[in-house]
Amino acid sequence: MQSPIKGRGTGDNREGRFESRHVEATEDGWWREEEIRAPATEIRAEVARSIISHNSSPDIPFNQSINPYRGCEHGCIYCYARPTHAYINLSAGLDFETKLFYKTNAAELLESELSKRNYRPDTIHLGASTDPYQPIERERRVTRQLLEVLWRFRHPVTIITKSHLVLRDLDLLQEMAKERLCYIMVSLTTLDDELKRGLEPRAPSPSARLKAIAGLAKASVPVGVLAAPMIPALNDHELEKILEAAAGAGADVAGYVLLRLPYEVKDLFESWLRTHVPLRAEHVLSRIRAMRGGELNDPRFGARFKGHGVEAQLLAQRFDIACRRFKLNRRRQLDLNTKAFRVPAGVGGQLSLDGL
Repeated sequence: MQSPIKGRGTGDNREGRFESRHVEATEDGWWREEEIRAPATEIRAEVARSIISHNSSPDIPFNQSINPYRGCEHGCIYCYARPTHAYINLSAGLDFETKLFYKTNAAELLESELSKRNYRPDTIHLGASTDPYQPIERERRVTRQLLEVLWRFRHPVTIITKSHLVLRDLDLLQEMAKERLCYIMVSLTTLDDELKRGLEPRAPSPSARLKAIAGLAKASVPVGVLAAPMIPALNDHELEKILEAAAGAGADVAGYVLLRLPYEVKDLFESWLRTHVPLRAEHVLSRIRAMRGGELNDPRFGARFKGHGVEAQLLAQRFDIACRRFKLNRRRQLDLNTKAFRVPAGVGGQLSLDGL
């Protein structure tokens, strides 16, 4: 078990599934116990070959998505996207939150894709894997550039984020909202600042996320809350309070996701539990198994986001009752506008369709 590192979700940097190198530590007599300093974040440029990913999962309410970044500095220990770092010979542990990649040509690729004659507009989702408003977005502005392209093309977009940095882009989002071109979901895991610091060390505070919801709502940008992940015996007791606080801030729709622990995340999360809440660790794990058919993860469509069994059904019932109580989900989903799409004049060698 690796020692925790202040400001990071994990100190564990175990090898990934596809690691081509193997490093084994040995005692040489020179080691001495001292405070382990948090490693610096490394930011690397990446030239992407394509930008729009396509989805065929029946569990996900969008068909295409864009991830402006690989890795995420928020450091959420439970993040289901951690194993994606294994594909680039890095660890799902510390590497995922310290070795970040930004797509330098994301906006250009998106403009090229949208300009193709055979392209048919369908909502694009930002934030399917990593947060599009994580800290490096302040300087790299990849998400901002993508939104600028989408606005020029009048293309619909949905966003999931934990960050109040989304308010920086209110000028674009307000204009898009007027034409039903955007919807924002703010992910809110807990209202407990101390628990947040352990689970999501570099993500914004619960109060900052509520302010993001309030700011978007005040600007007439459609906004909802995603209570995620719900972790049995750790934060699931907060479900109703999270929904109440979000509704009070201006959210009008809500969703929730049960904790998912694919691949390397299972061991990372179990190690986190035994370090941060050792007396509750076994109980949390047993409750997860009770909602996952005896396992820590169930990847099956229809079960992976909500779980199954009596306890999973109870959680779903609590969510439905709370939504009715706080007047959430009176309309289940915003119908975004695909009919406003047009290729701007002079882009991609095509003429504007506005006057046709």
